[in-house]
Amino acid sequence: MKSFKYFSLAAAISILLSACGTSAAIPEQAPHPFILITSAPNATPTPTPFQPSLYTPTLPPLNLDVNSPAIQLILPSETPSPTPTPPLEPTATADFNQLFPTQAAPPPIQSQLVDNPTALPPLTDTETINFLLIGSDKRPGSSYRTDTLVIAIVWPKEGQVSLISIPRDLWIYIPTVGMQRINTAYQSGEIGGYPGGGPGLLKETIAYNLGIRIDHTAMVEFDGFRRIVDTLGGVEVPVACAYTDWRLIDPSYDPNNENNWWLYTVGPGQVHMDGDLALWYARSRSKSNDFDRGRRQQEVLRTIFQKALQTDTFSKIPQLYNDFASTVITDLNLADMLRMSPYAVNFTNANIRGYFIRPPYVSSWITPGGASVLLPNDAELKGMLVQATTLSLYAATRKTITVEVQNGASFNTLESLAASRLNYGGYQTIIGTADRRDYTSSVLVDFTPGQDPAERQTIISTLGIYSANILSLPDANSPVQYRVILGSDYEPCFQPQELSH
Repeated sequence: MKSFKYFSLAAAISILLSACGTSAAIPEQAPHPFILITSAPNATPTPTPFQPSLYTPTLPPLNLDVNSPAIQLILPSETPSPTPTPPLEPTATADFNQLFPTQAAPPPIQSQLVDNPTALPPLTDTETINFLLIGSDKRPGSSYRTDTLVIAIVWPKEGQVSLISIPRDLWIYIPTVGMQRINTAYQSGEIGGYPGGGPGLLKETIAYNLGIRIDHTAMVEFDGFRRIVDTLGGVEVPVACAYTDWRLIDPSYDPNNENNWWLYTVGPGQVHMDGDLALWYARSRSKSNDFDRGRRQQEVLRTIFQKALQTDTFSKIPQLYNDFASTVITDLNLADMLRMSPYAVNFTNANIRGYFIRPPYVSSWITPGGASVLLPNDAELKGMLVQATTLSLYAATRKTITVEVQNGASFNTLESLAASRLNYGGYQTIIGTADRRDYTSSVLVDFTPGQDPAERQTIISTLGIYSANILSLPDANSPVQYRVILGSDYEPCFQPQELSH
């Protein structure tokens, strides 16, 4: 079967990329005064367990690089300072209210409120293999919901992938249940004895409301995700926008005790993450929202996918298989997937397009029962889904273009952030070394014989370097088509949904 030839991609995506679920109860406000601590950018801090009531602000020495992006930790303190100072509370670089504005919901149309609204016609054909990636906090004997849902649409012949993040509060029609949040479908299928159980009902729900056929599902829990990332030796996540949120001081601490949480800031920069940090980054949302969480999840997914494709990862397949067997619920034949893993080299991050169900595709709405949900805006949502389920002509063209990225600024790891941004735009990238690190303005060098101004402008727009100096140096023998030298004018924070595919 042709699908088995590409099960290696399914293995990397469906098992390594479905990671996150609901957040534990965390403090809405800081329970104590705060002390700001800054550490090296690629460190993965593991705080020494302690009782907050005995904590004193005696800190270990830190290895700081003033030219590097920082990870900031804010620790609770009950020991008053002899000279009181105003508390420091960092905030994320991004303004989430501006990046993801909540629109006032239009009056809901009748079809969105009736018990059996009209199904959306199928949007995918037999040329794709479609996976549903599910993240859950399921534990034995407890109720659970599937708060992370990502659809992966794969075109095996063309080497393209579309990822679609679905917010947990999407208000849709669930067959045999009625209008409800999408994150309740899986458990409803399990409890109600729906044919195929939770996966069966969730497949039908997505096909009915989004028009996407789901061929395979994979659900992973928190512990399994942590072990998978740790088996890979951790991942280097390009954090383009600094992010601050509450994080458990130590994984062994009681998450229901608010004194066991601290504010934690990561990025900007390329940050090494172990399983625990990657899980926190992909699932936290107390100080952001579900839309931004979807963005961060896809950041982590792409990074894990890239790491899984590295040659030295193949030696870890036996350990990964053990993780899969114990923590992943899937209808895929894992042995066949792993046996075909070498075929995965046909796919790169430049072939992955990211889509997010967010405003303007949905609007906030209060149900008659008082629940806050996201109501689909039918025309806008269908337009996005059609784009996500259609082969991209841009991707077919851009995958033949390689851009070398060099860091000419003093900010460390800037080249990795820019390369990731170009990958989102569909460009292949390699990292080079700049001749110096004091460029004020970015530079774009065009080596192509054709010297297409439209393509140059697309690269400039993708990176947001509108004041870049352009050098025209046609060279038919150049191993790359373009070179970007980043200057201090480059702003790394961006939103992937704003990039054209």
